[in-house]
This record gives sequence, C-alpha cells and structure tokens, in this order.
Amino acid sequence: MLPTELTSSVEVFLSYAIKLEEEATLRFGQLADAMDAGGNKPVGALFRKLSDYSRLHLADAKARAGFRDVPVMMPKDYQWPDFESPETAAIWGTDPLIAYEQAMDIALESEKRGYDFYKLVLDTTDNPEIRALAKEFVEEEAEHVEWLEQWIAQHGKGGKATVGA
Repeated sequence: MLPTELTSSVEVFLSYAIKLEEEATLRFGQLADAMDAGGNKPVGALFRKLSDYSRLHLADAKARAGFRDVPVMMPKDYQWPDFESPETAAIWGTDPLIAYEQAMDIALESEKRGYDFYKLVLDTTDNPEIRALAKEFVEEEAEHVEWLEQWIAQHGKGGKATVGA
C-alpha cells in the first residue's frame, strides 16, 4: 500500500523518485566496487553502468523538481512497500566474494522492484501529472530489466564477459 500523498502530490512523488534513484546509485556503486575488488571487472563494469543509469534518472528527477517545493524528508519518513527503497540492491551483494550468479540476481531483482514501484504508482494515482511521470519511469525501468535479462541470457551462468550495451 502506498501513502496517499505519494499518489496525489507531484512534489511528494518526486521526493520519492529522487530518494529511490539516490539509493540505487549508491548501492550499485557499492556492488561495482565489490565486484572489482573480487576480481570480476566485467560484472563490476555492469554494476557501474547501472549506477550511472540511476545517476541519470536522479538528475532527471531533480531537474523536474527544480521549480517545485519538494518536501525534504528524513529516511524514516519514506513509506516504501518493503523495508527500504525498492531499487536498493541487497546489501549482502557488496560482499567481494559473492558469486556472479548471485550478483546478477541481485541486480535484476533490484531493477524489477524499481519497475514494480513505479508501476504501482502509475496504476493507483488519479493525478494526471504523476501518471505521466510514473509512466516515463516505468518505461525506463522496463528497459533496464530487459537489458539485464538480455545480458544474463547472452553471457550465461558463471560468465565473466565484457559489458557492452
């Protein structure tokens, strides 16, 4: 269940989007560092690319919020569907000894949760401006899910491959 103000106030929606992308940027960066430290540079590069994508989304959300009075919220004020921001990858994924398959599962699940969050907002809001914004975010997250699924399919289990896309 989403808080009412998240689906009724553009400013609150943007505050959530900014927080979600900040945390995704940070966690994917941590995963990249862990993979690099563990000697899996190609997967580290993949996570770095996901961190960069989240950084772009963050910049977009901040730009959209630029002329608005977006509320400053403390971490405890966010009411996420689960314990933390939907796109925050599992913290245990920062273990430098994590297996490739586990790292890929973490990344894919993170992107799917981001997609599900924005889709839930899209499906539950009556605000046309939030619907338009949420639709854009859903499409971006769907691209990331598809990209990761294709990368996993192309490189298979246990792969150490170059990141291209």
